[in-house]
Amino acid sequence: MEYRKFGDKYVVRLDKGEEIVYSLLKLCAWKDIKVAQVTGIGAVGEVTAGLFDTEKKEFISHTWTGDMEITALTGNITTKEQKPYEHLHITVAGRDGMARGGHLKRAVVSATAELFLTVADGTVEREMSDEIGINLMKF
Repeated sequence: MEYRKFGDKYVVRLDKGEEIVYSLLKLCAWKDIKVAQVTGIGAVGEVTAGLFDTEKKEFISHTWTGDMEITALTGNITTKEQKPYEHLHITVAGRDGMARGGHLKRAVVSATAELFLTVADGTVEREMSDEIGINLMKF
């Protein structure tokens, strides 16, 4: 991972073999980033993403492998128990041109990934909602 900071923005490059979620959380811990907007593009060879089943209150994940372009990566960084917490969504497209995606759990870079973080001052903590079954922003 390499990055540069410009004002309130971080421009990040991840290289082949690096995992996106892990790398992003590591950077946020190093730089004490507590609130940020995340966007990105790139190429991955393995992605695990899914959706939240609101009736069962659990995530349903799928893993896809092969050459895929990240057509959209968006989300945010907040904190949970005072540690960086990511909420990211991804859409990828493979050789067949079909898009797949959802809530990002894991993505391994196959060529490069380019991420932009826009950092805000302050902290937004997350807390588990028993009613919904996920960690919601607490204000």
